Amino acid sequence: MNKKYLLISILIIAALLRFWGLQNGDPRGDEVFYSFRAIGPLDFDNAPAQPTPLELMNPNTPWWTSLSFHDHPPLVFWIQYAFMGIFGENVFAFRLPSAILGVASVYFLYLIGSLLFSRRVGLLSAALLAVTVNNVFISRVGLQESYVIFFTLLAVYFFLKALREDKYLIWMGVALGLAFLTKYTTFILIPIFLTYLLFFKRDYFRNAKLWFGALAAILIFSPVIIYNIMLYKTLGHFDFQFSYVFGQDPEVWKSAPGKEEVGSLMDRARNFIPALISSNSWLFLAIFGFSIPFFRRNKFLLISTAFLIIWIILFIGPTVRFLTILAPFMALSIAFLFEILLNLPKKKIIFLGICAIFAFEIFYSINSQIIYYPTGSAPWIFSEKARYENYNWGYNELGKFLNEELKGKMPAVSFKMRHKFLSDIQEEFLTKARKQELQPYSAIIIYDQNTLNTPQLWFLDRLQIYHGWPVINTETYSALPNKNAFENKYFITPTDKVPLKKETKLTMVGYLFEQKLLKESIASQSILNKRGEEAFRIYRF
Repeated sequence: MNKKYLLISILIIAALLRFWGLQNGDPRGDEVFYSFRAIGPLDFDNAPAQPTPLELMNPNTPWWTSLSFHDHPPLVFWIQYAFMGIFGENVFAFRLPSAILGVASVYFLYLIGSLLFSRRVGLLSAALLAVTVNNVFISRVGLQESYVIFFTLLAVYFFLKALREDKYLIWMGVALGLAFLTKYTTFILIPIFLTYLLFFKRDYFRNAKLWFGALAAILIFSPVIIYNIMLYKTLGHFDFQFSYVFGQDPEVWKSAPGKEEVGSLMDRARNFIPALISSNSWLFLAIFGFSIPFFRRNKFLLISTAFLIIWIILFIGPTVRFLTILAPFMALSIAFLFEILLNLPKKKIIFLGICAIFAFEIFYSINSQIIYYPTGSAPWIFSEKARYENYNWGYNELGKFLNEELKGKMPAVSFKMRHKFLSDIQEEFLTKARKQELQPYSAIIIYDQNTLNTPQLWFLDRLQIYHGWPVINTETYSALPNKNAFENKYFITPTDKVPLKKETKLTMVGYLFEQKLLKESIASQSILNKRGEEAFRIYRF
């Protein structure tokens, strides 16, 4: 087949594996914390243990607070904000950029493989990245890592081009700046590039284009720099990530999610291989293991992979999402091994074997990510870790029910918000709703306090924060003085088919409230997951 059409075929397969049923799988975990804030964009996610500068300086919010976010740089939020503005406030919209960048990453890996080795290695590495579950998974969720992988590969591509034509050094700086605006973990690119230049292109340190590229990166990253300078001047510490790096430990941030789970250095080293096994197919990992002896054939691939592994073990920890950055470099290594094998005798048998490997990877990814519930046993024919990140619990079905109930309506009564910036958001929505002549609807939504925090934030708190609907848990509702102000009351309680809060945080209040409704002969409506199991019960009274 013509190599041009082969590349197009690879990109089509990559797109199908990333776009098919993209909205399936319930949003939970960190992707909710990003997408919820991207709606505004608003640096607030209702986390009392980690208040943001908007809360700490309410009601007089300084101008610079809009330049970044208290725990991450702003680019992912800005992009998700734009996509939800176009496609609506939904799961598909905030995951769509990840899928697009996932396909684009496949293309740039083809370019990188072609520069490092040959066009055939480029095609093979792109094909591997297109179908392997690790990259398919991260391209189907609204996390930062799909952006990180894309901008990392973009920066690597321009760096490799710059080794041949120094004019690309400035474009490398632009790509680095965008990478830094995506996530601070991309700073690892600096020692990777500098180490390579120090050993193999030392004369580039005297090249003005390198320093213009560095200046471009700083200028693009400058919103975060200004934000941190102003934050330090005002509150005496940097943002959440930089304050952790510099050991500031601000009193206002009593919780450090993500940092608390990293563990000791020994824990990170011990968990590295098990985490790799749980987030990749066993076949992909086995072949990568055989390819490792050939790393010395390409110094850039060796330096990059070594730095990334050290970075993960020493600093950020081997969680599934962080390990996804290794997938492109693993794919390059395997593709180079395939190139060597294809030059041996019995090419047809080797070619058929490679085709069988690709077929298995496609099946493994479909079984792990695309079908509603995987068949067979993990890790042999699906990745349990990758599937769990966007499993079909039934939260999406709850969201569909609420969307239908509230469609074409606006709240007749809203709760007074504790922060001025939240009141301003609600008032802006209500003003638009009145202009659109939406029907006022007197309703309150009550939910069981045992509901998991992140789905609660997206499917319930979002309705209150951005749309003014009264949303309250059973504990607070019991103490509400004016219950009769609402003509329609909805009580939502989860079943044991969905994840709940940690056992130590579970209460009986929701159960007792449900028993009271049953004694009053109030019937419930079942919300079923895609297996037909009851995920939620909803009482309307």
